[in-house]
Amino acid sequence: MTDTTAPIRVALVGYGFAGKTFHAPLIQAVPGLALDFVASRDAAKVHADLPAAEVIADPLAAVTDPRVELVVIASPNDTHAPLAQAALDAGKHVVVDKPFALDLAQARAVAALAARTGRVVSVFQNRRWDSDFLGVQQAMTRGLLGRVTHVESHIDRFRPQVRARWREQPGAGSGLWYDLGPHLVDQALCLFGVPERVLASLATLRDGGEVTDWAHVVLEYPQCRVVLHASMLVAGGSPRFTVHGTQGSLVKQRADVQEAQLLAGIRPGDAAWGQDSDALAFYGADGQLTHVSAPRGDQSRYYAAVRDAIRAGGDNPVTPLQAVGVMAVIEAALASAASGTAVVPMLSAQERDAWRIGTSA
Repeated sequence: MTDTTAPIRVALVGYGFAGKTFHAPLIQAVPGLALDFVASRDAAKVHADLPAAEVIADPLAAVTDPRVELVVIASPNDTHAPLAQAALDAGKHVVVDKPFALDLAQARAVAALAARTGRVVSVFQNRRWDSDFLGVQQAMTRGLLGRVTHVESHIDRFRPQVRARWREQPGAGSGLWYDLGPHLVDQALCLFGVPERVLASLATLRDGGEVTDWAHVVLEYPQCRVVLHASMLVAGGSPRFTVHGTQGSLVKQRADVQEAQLLAGIRPGDAAWGQDSDALAFYGADGQLTHVSAPRGDQSRYYAAVRDAIRAGGDNPVTPLQAVGVMAVIEAALASAASGTAVVPMLSAQERDAWRIGTSA
């Protein structure tokens, strides 16, 4: 029997950028979670940050270890579904970094296994707790914009040099749409639910590029269009969010600061954590400009919610069926880009219901 008062012993699979930068510090910031194990072939790298952690070279051994209660999968994308299934078969709760899987069939298989085992399976959509998204979400909830008709959501980078890493080399689950697309899609579905159709253009624009590094995807709703855009060749000047409605327009210029803070060694609980000095600009129907303070972001709330879902029966912050919905839109965009036509996301009524407006953080 599990001791519900004991800390949840966590095994983190993968100690690359995502594991080191996001998962490890966020897990450590949440009381009740104990990051005791890391699956990695580079013990020295892990121990430089986590000297007390036990390093396990074999990921499969880590996710099935009887001492582990929660497995966090932050390894390359093509390992997500197989490792999640192995962890569930071993009776573990699971957090999977995005994307949940490589395709809709894999996503549904993992979701079905989660339902059969009764374990908590959640997807690391940490950007639901970003200040930029929270600001837009709150403005819409307050009715500040009236009926929203047009949204542009950008996650842009300026990385003109192609790097020798799996995300930028040909292979299953590589490329910008698998990397940043799940964040963009998840936030859109939190705000609007599943779109009627998806129209996408994907491209490779950098010199020497081998995978998609530019994505422009339009989600079509009955009275609204949502534009999702990601690029590796934007040096500046592109707002994070632009939202137009029947009562005005809202612009969030700069992105949430938490990634930069984590890279700089700032942690949840520090005085400046999640504080965003970049207010949202609201242009009213009369053209007058006012500013709306950005709420404080806090991605550690994701792991606090996972802890509560495991120990106290709280709500899963990102459910498997929501992850299936995101995967359906990701897959529809790939099909649209290949065919040049708009594609309907292929979801059941139950899968669509997971995205009823109001289910987001």
